[in-house]
Formats: sequence, C-alpha cells, structure tokens
Amino acid sequence: MAEQTAMTSVGILAHVDAGKTTLSEQILYQTGALRQAGRVDRQNAFLDDTDIERRRGITVFAEQASFSIGERRFTLLDTPGHADFSGEAERCLSVLDCAVLVLSSVEGIQAHTRTLWRLLRERRIPTMLFFNKIDRPGARPQEVRQAFAKQFGVPCVDFSDGLQPDGAMLDVQVQAVAELDDILLETYLEKGYQPALWLERVRALFARGAVVPTFAGAALSGEGVAGLLNGLALLSAPPQGTADAPFQAKAYKVRHDSGGRVVFLRVQNGELHPKDLLQVPGENPDAEKCNELRVYQGNRFVLAPKAGPGAFCAVTGVQGLSPGDTAGVGAAHGEAYRLQPMLSARVLFAESVSAGQVLTCFRELEDEEPLLHVRWNEPLRELEVQVMGKVQLEVLAQLAQERYGLTVRFGACRILYRETIAAPVVGCGHFEPLRHYAEVHLQLCPGKPGSGITFESCCPQDVLAGNWQNLIGTHVLEKEHRGVLTGAPLTDVRVVLLSGRAHLKHTEGGDFREATYRAVRQGLMQAQSVLLEPWYAFAAEVDFAQSGRVLSDVQRMHGTCEPLQESGGRALLRGAAPVSEMMEYPAQLTAFTKGQGSMTLAFGGYQPCHNTQQVVRQAAYEPERDVENTPDSVFCSHGAGYPVKWQDAPGKMHLPVETAAASV
Repeated sequence: MAEQTAMTSVGILAHVDAGKTTLSEQILYQTGALRQAGRVDRQNAFLDDTDIERRRGITVFAEQASFSIGERRFTLLDTPGHADFSGEAERCLSVLDCAVLVLSSVEGIQAHTRTLWRLLRERRIPTMLFFNKIDRPGARPQEVRQAFAKQFGVPCVDFSDGLQPDGAMLDVQVQAVAELDDILLETYLEKGYQPALWLERVRALFARGAVVPTFAGAALSGEGVAGLLNGLALLSAPPQGTADAPFQAKAYKVRHDSGGRVVFLRVQNGELHPKDLLQVPGENPDAEKCNELRVYQGNRFVLAPKAGPGAFCAVTGVQGLSPGDTAGVGAAHGEAYRLQPMLSARVLFAESVSAGQVLTCFRELEDEEPLLHVRWNEPLRELEVQVMGKVQLEVLAQLAQERYGLTVRFGACRILYRETIAAPVVGCGHFEPLRHYAEVHLQLCPGKPGSGITFESCCPQDVLAGNWQNLIGTHVLEKEHRGVLTGAPLTDVRVVLLSGRAHLKHTEGGDFREATYRAVRQGLMQAQSVLLEPWYAFAAEVDFAQSGRVLSDVQRMHGTCEPLQESGGRALLRGAAPVSEMMEYPAQLTAFTKGQGSMTLAFGGYQPCHNTQQVVRQAAYEPERDVENTPDSVFCSHGAGYPVKWQDAPGKMHLPVETAAASV
C-alpha cells in the first residue's frame, strides 16, 4: 500500500461526557474518513469500539484515525475523558502538534478541564477550544468562553463563524487578533486587513499560546464542525524530520492483541521498515527486530512497507519500549508523568486460581497502563494495584474476565501517600566490603510540587570521574526511594551530588548503587520529613438552598472552596479536598439532593497531609527495620567489612562531610 504519512497530529481532549468522541466521529465523517458518524449513545462509535467502552458510554483507550483537508494530512487522537483514565490521555500529549479541548456549553469548566488545560500549557501544545452542546437548553457558549479567558488568563478569540479554509477572517476576528499583536495593529490602522500577514501572525500567536481560537457547535448534529476544521488552517505545519536521517521515534501507547505486543510510535526522523533493527533504551541499549509495521485506523490496521517522518505507526516484536520512551538515535526512557494514582487495592481471586496466572494477567495490563504499578508481596501472597479511582477497578475486572477468563474482585481502596522533605540535608553512604569500594555524598533539597526525583551534580570531575557521576545519577533515579515516616514513596526532592570517591582497583558499578541508596536513606533519617496526601479538585452544582451544606461539608473535610458562583440559576462550587475525606462524597451529595445535584472529581495533586500523626501511627513503620532500604554504611577493617549505623557513619567517611546549604 502507499505510505500513510500523517504530517500533523490533533488530540481531542475533554472532561467526561463533554462530547469529545462524538466530535471526533463528526470530524472523520465530514472529512470523508468515515461513511457515517457513529454515536456513543447508540454504541456504534468507530473510535469507541470495545465492548467495555460501548456498554459504559465512555472512552477508556486512546484511538487514532487519519483524515485529510485538501492536500494536508492529519492524525486524530481521541483520548479518554474520564479522570480514572487520564494517564492514557497524558501519554498521548508527547506526540501532539495541536489539541482541541472540548467543553460543554451547559456544564462549562469542569474539574478535569482544569487538569487537562494545565497539562497542555506545561507541554506548550497549541490548543483550540470547542464549546459543544449549543443545542441543549441552558447552553451559554459565550459565557463559558469569557469565563475560560478570565479564569486562565488567556485571550480567547471566537472563530466559530466566517473563518475560511484558507484562513481568511471576518472583520471582527481581524480586529480581535490585531489587538494582540503590535505589527497587526499598526498594519490595520495604516493599510487595513492583509489576509496573508494576518494568517502568518495568528499562526505564530497560536503556536506560542498567545491566542486561543474558540469554536462553538453541536457535535451530535455536526453543527459548527466545519468551522472547527477551517480553524486547523491556523495551525502551522509542524517541523518534520528527513527520511535519510538516523531513525528516531516516540512511543506513546502499548497494546496486546492475538499477535502479541504492539508498540505505537510517532516517527520523528528517518524511516522504519519491517524487519529493521530498532534501538531501544536501557542500561546497555540494545537493538530489537521489528516484525510487522502497521498503520491503524481506529482498531483496524493494514501492513505498511515503511513509515517516514511525521508518520504514526505501530510495530510488533519489540519488547524494550514503553510509553514515553524514545527509540532509535538517543534511545532513552521517558520522564515521569504528572498524573499519578491516588489509591491502591488488593486483587482478590479464588483459591483455585493460580496466583501466577493472575499476576501474568496484571503484568500485561500494567504494560498497557504503567500507572498500575502492579506489586506482588511474596510473603503474604498478595497482589496489589494502584488506580486513579473506582471506575478503573471495575474496568480492570471486566478486562481480566474478557481477555483472560479470570474472575477477580478488589479489596477496599487505600490512600496512596507520598513523602518529601521540608529543608535541605546532606546524606552520605559508604560501601566497602572486601575488594569493593564506593563513597557518595548527596544533598537532598525540597523540589517543586509534582517534580518527582531529580538529579544534578556539582562535583568536580577531578574529584570523581564523569562516568562514576553518571552512574550515581542513574542509581538515584532508578529506585523508588522510601520515606521514613510511613515508608511511602519519596517525591519532589532534588538530589545534588556533592562528592564521591572510587578505588582504582576495587570499585565496580554495583558498589556505587549501594553507596548511593545508603546516602539517600541516611539523609532522609536526618531530614524534616513531610507526609503528602492526594487531593481532589472538585466542581459541584446544586440548588442555592443546598450550597450552604456543601460549603460546610467541604470545610469539615479539611478542604477549600472558591467563592460561590452562579451557573444557569444554580450554585456552582469549585475547590479541593483530601481524597481520603471526599472519596465517597459524590454519592452522598447525590443522595441529599435527591439526584438533582452533581459533583465531578479530578486529580488535584499532592499536599501536606491533614492528619499526619494519625496516618503515621496507623502505618507503624519502623525505618531502621526496613533492611531493603538501610541507611547504614559498610566499612572495611583488617580485611573484613563491618556495618556502621547511620548516626555514626559521617564520622568514619573518607571524604569531608559538608553541611547542608540553602542552595547548591
């Protein structure tokens, strides 16, 4: 078949039930990619084609399809809108050139809308807004557009009407964008509207997020979709690599089908062919053979002879690539994602079922959804998974049944806490059994919220060679370090290498692993540790008479609430609260409003725990008994290694131990 190179990618994102998949279907239909537009309510959507998605009426898996406008080709990615599957949506952002954020003109800005907008801005992805459901009673697209501009501080320009496929604009649009650009304003006042200049400048403004084009319509009937498609003219063609350059691609999705593991890629440079060797990341990067090369349209695919720059494709036979990884030249593992699970739950299954069979099933599901963090506790013979919410647990149970014929249930959800530190501290680790040697000194500093663990070095290379410094960095980042309050994972810490020492004859790579782990842990034992808990961002809509109870409940749950707003004659409350307190509240709100109120929740990040003492007491964690995360060092004397407790280790270090500085 002919090569199917999609030069521009467009992601469709939204809060659940805003009409995202219906809009995607209309885009494909109106551009001739589909013969008819499917509907979620009729369970015939082309992009929501699994039984789970059709029965539930929500998108669970990101799907892609290509379409054309004139000579220009696009790949559309329809992403999940439900907050429980937001990890799937975030993984797609790495391969997007543009995004369309869909909002309901009735419900307006919802909890997950804010999360998505923040992610899009962090990645600097040019974003359009589509205000959907203007045919519904209570629709207020202009009001929602103004609220969005005010709340997020961005200039929103309405291009719903009059924008032409070549980018020509109405006078009201010409004036609106001229007010955002000095060159356009001066030209308009002196010479009037010049279409080519306006299109060039609007494309530049859009690319850097200085203007947000908005559109309005009703995806169910197709109204307004043509205007949105015309709006794609405002997107500059993204820079493309060259076919004769060394191959490089970004992995963004993994699936398993009857043919095995399928890795979805976007090619950045070079060409890929079936049977080519593909470089994958790892401590010792290796090349793996690509068996089939596929091009997908929804869940269907055709085999392709090659994939060049800009193309979306999928390969089979490759095991060493995960979502976020770079393949080919510069092969590397991807960075940590911002959205993280907030809950964990035990997987329950019948005694007659093999634990190995269940573990194999969930390892494969984890391969597709890395945020599951499947954990097998061998002594207790227990399997645990991490999730964003209870709907995800229901879907996992269905997947286990449909794919593997396994009947599983889940235990009660537990909150996933994190730990960080409040002030800088220096930790040191020494590992010197007989014929081994490594010493590492690290400063641990509080990092930005959501930054995870980062590493840098201020150690001169004449003190410690660069290869050893790089190895220390690898060991800092490869391990899930545990805090000392509850044993929860460490996060938001900047680790700085101060100094280190190797032995010319006896040092091996594993020695620095041991010294590094011990240095981090020794620092934590001295640190001002902070327990973090996950928070929900919420949006609730109730009658004004019931708003007082909601405000009181939020205060009781140790949450915060923004000033009350009016929305379609009802009270709109937005705020945030701890997951541990608010997890069951939406059901309570539905009950006391007799089904007339609504509440949506989204991941709101981690904040200091509101009941630290209680959680620490219940965890009953004893850090010095955690032998897998020891803070103690090992020194050598008279030909034998001996342990030294963490409190005493600084006095025996071979390098001077620095004091913590406010900044390094």
